[in-house]
Amino acid sequence: MRYGVTITTDAPVDDVVDEIRRAREAGFASVALSQIFGYDALTMLAVAGREVPDVELMTAVVPTYPRHPLVLAAQALTVQAATGGRLVLGIGLSHQVVIEGVFGYSFDRPARHMREYLRALLPMLRGEQVSYQGDTVSVSTFGPLDVRAPAPPVLLAALAPQMLRLAGTEADGTATWMVGPATLADHVVPSITAAAAEAGRPAPRVSVSLPVSVSEDVDAAREAAARTFAIYGQLPSYRAMLDREGATGPADVAIVGDEDAVAAQIAAVADAGATEFVAAPYGSAAELERTWSLLSRLAKAG
Repeated sequence: MRYGVTITTDAPVDDVVDEIRRAREAGFASVALSQIFGYDALTMLAVAGREVPDVELMTAVVPTYPRHPLVLAAQALTVQAATGGRLVLGIGLSHQVVIEGVFGYSFDRPARHMREYLRALLPMLRGEQVSYQGDTVSVSTFGPLDVRAPAPPVLLAALAPQMLRLAGTEADGTATWMVGPATLADHVVPSITAAAAEAGRPAPRVSVSLPVSVSEDVDAAREAAARTFAIYGQLPSYRAMLDREGATGPADVAIVGDEDAVAAQIAAVADAGATEFVAAPYGSAAELERTWSLLSRLAKAG
């Protein structure tokens, strides 16, 4: 299993670049940036990728509704061209409260939207001219995008059955968040793997991200997770996965404990079928240092 790490972006640009450099030097195969209400993830990865070599650059994830597929294809290929082809393009629906409440778009028929979005996006990433008219997405290009760069792998944030099927049949895999090992093993991995096999596609990439804190005070670390990640226990898609796991909230799927306990919990994620673990470190300064140190050892050990 490969190891990656999420990079916090609530800092000056130079500090974000330094953190990505630190991750590469620590032995991580990939770094992931979220796309929420801060820096534009793709722009930041293009900047950082010019300065930091030899590490994969992942968006986790870019919401599709606010970006026309032609715009996203051009952005993604630009990052590819700028970084020597190291982008992993993670995309997702986001959530109704965000798409309707923040952007003012309809969240109606989300699975159809994603299916149509991929049918427009993927050929453009491959350098094809596209003329596609769907119910929720339409695009008609004058020719292929004039960007000399390879198509990046596309990971779909997929949790529900229809989305997992799309991730297996159309995309290169899935990127999950707040999904515990039991749910990975009995729902996510078998669903996406079966869909990929049925479509004659390679085994999918399953990139799993969870909060991680190496701490001597497990109860306090879980309480910190409950506060820090509370919103994810309220969003319907994550709530469904937590319920399936038998978890009351994000604190129950956070990976916490001393070095041995955390390593064992990460091993359970690998046993559940993850091909990549992308840690989201949290905690006090001392806990963050211990967490990074352990993750670095695991990453370098392979």
